[in-house]
Amino acid sequence: MPNRRQFLTTSIVSAIAASMTQSFPSPAFAQEPKMKNTDIALEMDPARLAYIDEIVEEGIRQEKMPGSVVLIGRRAGIAYHKAYGNLSLKPDVRPMLTDTVFDLASLTKPIATATSIMLLVERGQIDITKPVADYEPDFANNGKESITVLQLLTHQSGLIPDNPIADYLQSADDAFRRLLLLKPVATPGEKFMYSDVNFIMLGYLVKKITRLNVHEFSRQEIFSPLGMTETGYNPSEPLRERAALTQEREGRWMRGEVHDPRAYKLDGIAGHAGLFSTASDLSRYATMLLNKGELSGRRIFKPETIDFMTTPVKVTGGLRGLGWDIRTGYSSQRGDMMSSRAYGHGGFTGTSLWIDPVRDLYVIFLSNRVHPDGKGSVNPLIGRVSTVAVASLQDFQVEE
Repeated sequence: MPNRRQFLTTSIVSAIAASMTQSFPSPAFAQEPKMKNTDIALEMDPARLAYIDEIVEEGIRQEKMPGSVVLIGRRAGIAYHKAYGNLSLKPDVRPMLTDTVFDLASLTKPIATATSIMLLVERGQIDITKPVADYEPDFANNGKESITVLQLLTHQSGLIPDNPIADYLQSADDAFRRLLLLKPVATPGEKFMYSDVNFIMLGYLVKKITRLNVHEFSRQEIFSPLGMTETGYNPSEPLRERAALTQEREGRWMRGEVHDPRAYKLDGIAGHAGLFSTASDLSRYATMLLNKGELSGRRIFKPETIDFMTTPVKVTGGLRGLGWDIRTGYSSQRGDMMSSRAYGHGGFTGTSLWIDPVRDLYVIFLSNRVHPDGKGSVNPLIGRVSTVAVASLQDFQVEE
């Protein structure tokens, strides 16, 4: 088991990055994994898992969200998958279903953008220790010359959390030009400051290097090979019909339309937000990570890439992974009993994915807590669900 004080240093970053220059062909389509679909076979206590009903139903009664989908699994399969409440309250009431499509909001950052970046690292097309300006020379101005890709991934670039929405009112190309002219508001490398701008820039790098935007690249190189057919940006009409509603904008209810205002102005495709998915699709992604880059006998990543992406990096006030949260002020969703190697992320709309490789466990919680009026709140509730999931493990052992 990894030592709880094992952190990623700059020298380790360089060594691992250097080992990832071998190029791998895109994997063939992955077949559906054979899920045991029984909590007993997966060594999880069904009586303890049943407490999730009480937690979620209480949250719905308290109007923390209109509804949710909870999926809990391990490498061997899915132990728990249930829908609660409603996917819309206005303009009409519609029940939540297990195949409801959700706006993942900032889960886009690790699942689409950071995963795409790590694939480019594995293929030798990006060295995250190098300055961003090595890949986009126009970034080298106004004090950004030394900012590295690593600092973008770990929110240590010093860039502002969100630049003005006015910067996005013209065109996507104009918005990126304005992004390239931003000045850091803190010294790069010295302060953890969670920033959408970091991941908008990382999404821009994906397109700069591959000539495919983050939607096209992630779909082609990650989601399609994983069989994640219900995951992507700007979902199709059949998927939009199954989407949970968020809020009203421009006189209409958002259903299958990105909630984040900057991603919306970027035509729904951005590095920080815009991804949609279902719990079942996310379980495929999580299983691949627990399997160190493999799903159903198909290799998506080298094991070293997954280790590299999820090894803790020291930041001011906590620990981050490359695109992932590990333990910071944003980690309330991880619960009380996950191991020190657990990593995850949340999304503003009420979404969460946490993965614990030591416990062989993942917890997916999807809700539209912003519907109908933006006043819902689910992070502490998700933390309680995660704690119950760990407590349900029959093979649970205290981490040494």
